[in-house]
Amino acid sequence: MLLATSQPAFAQPSRAAPRIAGRPAAGLVAGFVMALMAGAASAQMSPEGVWHSIDDATGKPKAEIKISQGPAGELSGVVVRGLDPAVSAEPNCVKCTDDRKDKPKIGMEIIRGGKKAEGRDVWDGGRILDPENGKDYSLRLTPIDGGKKLEVRGYIGSPLLGRTQTWIRSH
Repeated sequence: MLLATSQPAFAQPSRAAPRIAGRPAAGLVAGFVMALMAGAASAQMSPEGVWHSIDDATGKPKAEIKISQGPAGELSGVVVRGLDPAVSAEPNCVKCTDDRKDKPKIGMEIIRGGKKAEGRDVWDGGRILDPENGKDYSLRLTPIDGGKKLEVRGYIGSPLLGRTQTWIRSH
């Protein structure tokens, strides 16, 4: 004998979606995932990380530079290793004129200072040293291409009077 029901015979019993603190768990998980993705995206749009500088003459990676941020928000960039042995036979910065004179290029801090400009993905106010010629320049860093590349602008006086290199984020 069949019983009359309001549900079709194939219907499964209704189960309530799991809830956490009175909220649907699926929404909470989705929100958590989106927050993680937003954090990863903002971390990418920062100069912090390991970068390959590119040799202007050859277009090949020249050195690996690690950029980190200090407690007051200022940047520091250190040469981790050379990537092209043909670039310079001189291991020390013989042309430097400050506290880095005659110091090894590997391990040398070539970026000093610079802070994020308010409301923009640009870091200004720092200095960058070219250890090949010993010259020190004003610095502007701008992450581009979703943070995969970094425009490194060194200049004297005005940013209009300078040169830009594009560094590639190391993976």
